[in-house]
Amino acid sequence: MLKVNGNGLLIVVSGPSGAGKDTICKTLVETTDNAWISISMTSRNPRNGEVEGKDYYFVTKEEFEEKIKEGKFLEYAIYNNNYYGTPKDKIEDYLNSGIDVILVIDIQGALNIKKLIPSALFIFIMPPDMKTLKQRLIGRKTETKEKIIERFTTAYNEINNVKKYNYVVVNDEIDNAVSKVKAIIKAEKCRVDRIEEINLETKEEIIHEILIDKEFDNNEMEI
Repeated sequence: MLKVNGNGLLIVVSGPSGAGKDTICKTLVETTDNAWISISMTSRNPRNGEVEGKDYYFVTKEEFEEKIKEGKFLEYAIYNNNYYGTPKDKIEDYLNSGIDVILVIDIQGALNIKKLIPSALFIFIMPPDMKTLKQRLIGRKTETKEKIIERFTTAYNEINNVKKYNYVVVNDEIDNAVSKVKAIIKAEKCRVDRIEEINLETKEEIIHEILIDKEFDNNEMEI
């Protein structure tokens, strides 16, 4: 009998702003029975439509820094002059229950996780091209031109880190991208180094069963 590690898989997903990583992960969870998205905490202000406790936990800079002192984060980083962090609460419980935990975090945070938990699965989400990325950023209609240029410049720098991840998925179309991520997760769970033990019957036991199998003797006689 093949015994695979029963713990859930820690899946770290990153990509430039506008690549569609949040939409991919939300769709993945909606169409999967065994995955949970960890909710990050940030010191930035909510964007239009964002909901406290669903998109992020929104706190002040001072509150965030206090939680850092208390050791409440698995990792944290500063991105565009705002704190972003992954609270430790619930993550370990979900993993021990066999549920996959998805962390949607920036590259700096992902690389911090890689140092702490190198066995995690790291997936980078890429836009089809930079013109598409530009249109997605503009299409949000939530930021100034200066802010869009800042995000676009950051995106170029982030893409240079793609080789530090295990897999890259180009988000040309959401359903297609989600299917690729599902296939990656499925393949990752079949890796040999995730197998805890292989308990097989001995060769002698199987040979003995063949020798005493009367039905096999009858089949042999008919031939």
